[in-house]
Amino acid sequence: MAENTEALLNKGERARYREDCPGCKIDRLKETNRGVPYKLLFYVWIIVLCAALPISSLFPFLYFMIRDFKIAKSEEDIGFYAGYVGSAFMFGRALTSVLWGMIADRYGRKPVILFGTIAVVVLNTLFGLSTNFWMAVSTRFLLGSLCGILGPMRAYASEVCRKEYQALAMSIISTSWGIGLVIGPAIGGYLAQPAEKFPNVFPAKSVFRRFPYLLPCLLISVFSLGVMVVACWLPETLHMHGENSKEYDIPYEALEAEENKTSKEELQRNEGSRHTSWSLLRNWPLISSIIVYCVFQLHDMAYTEIFSLWAISPWKFGGLNYSTADVGEVLALSGFGLLLFQLCLYPQVERICGPIVISRVGAVLSIILLSSYPFLAKLTGIILTILVDSASILKNVLAVSITTGLFLLQNRAVTQEQRGAANGISLSAMSLFKAMGPAAGGLIFSWAQKRQNASFLPGTHMVFFLLNVVEALGLLMTFKPFLAQPND
Repeated sequence: MAENTEALLNKGERARYREDCPGCKIDRLKETNRGVPYKLLFYVWIIVLCAALPISSLFPFLYFMIRDFKIAKSEEDIGFYAGYVGSAFMFGRALTSVLWGMIADRYGRKPVILFGTIAVVVLNTLFGLSTNFWMAVSTRFLLGSLCGILGPMRAYASEVCRKEYQALAMSIISTSWGIGLVIGPAIGGYLAQPAEKFPNVFPAKSVFRRFPYLLPCLLISVFSLGVMVVACWLPETLHMHGENSKEYDIPYEALEAEENKTSKEELQRNEGSRHTSWSLLRNWPLISSIIVYCVFQLHDMAYTEIFSLWAISPWKFGGLNYSTADVGEVLALSGFGLLLFQLCLYPQVERICGPIVISRVGAVLSIILLSSYPFLAKLTGIILTILVDSASILKNVLAVSITTGLFLLQNRAVTQEQRGAANGISLSAMSLFKAMGPAAGGLIFSWAQKRQNASFLPGTHMVFFLLNVVEALGLLMTFKPFLAQPND
């Protein structure tokens, strides 16, 4: 046993100091620098933000965009068409996420990240220039198909950190993602239709009068262009040893385990993890966490679509009669509250409670919170503003806390060489569920607006009841025997 241990360590020593391998350089950096890699995590934060901003930035103005396309026959049908535009991005991503994960595992994380930022720059701008319904659907579908950033970044974040900091890394991913999903709509809400809101700045003959939804898309594209330049300095983390890959590619966690004299069984498990991506489908801890994650993401995406439609819709349909600027203000405050919680509180809470407990508590509180939403529409003035802002902040904090916990379970269920493919599978499944979210949310919202006088759960009461049903299903699935942890 001692001879085998020494041989493994000697082989690991050669791997760590292989000068031509970028993954080995990162492993050596983790050995010499045992602190938090703040610079690399900052790169992770802004790149994930770049990927998240376009996803939901359209929701505050999508109602008006569909109205301007003149494709809906009545006001109640706008939500139906809005759901298809909202789903196109996720449907495209569902088709290609596994492919991007496999490419990231084969050629590296960095090429996929750079290509994804280029896709955001080009296709998000084209979406802002859309003049009809089908152009909007097509550009959103292509953007989802070609932007494969999130899966590789989730693998990347876990690879640049020592194991004790992986909860922080996943928290940063979730924070950036969550902030993007609320700041994106804030940008869309504030900057859509600028010629109407700011006539002194944008004259009637400006390009923003002809394309009233271009400005928020253009701003996000310019930010993505800057992120693309920053990503050029992003260090690669994938081990690249050519023909000798199997000889040298030993996971960093295995080496640490050997140095700390962990059990022989754990070493054999790490050494025996060289499987094809198909073997991931037999990894129940991974698959179970992905399924639970997908259910919660279906709920979150449907909520994102419904919240904006509900806030903008008139009082007669049970809405808040907000403007796009009002929705932008609510979501901007939500993003700020989310940032404070995830950076200051989540890592400590995760260490005390664990990711599964956080997901369960978050789901319970979310169900209670959403049950109160239909009654908010009966309020007015400053009380309405305070309660809607507070509810939105709390809802987003709960949603991202659930997501972060499931991120951790997924990354701990596989070794480094499988993380890209594992995250690709997770993203494909999640994107499929998220594609159903806006379409189902828009359809349900459109249907609910036509049943304001129903005796059972009229109007928006039915909408938020159905959202709670999905959340309750996700909550039940976090319990054994369904959800298995990596060490079960």
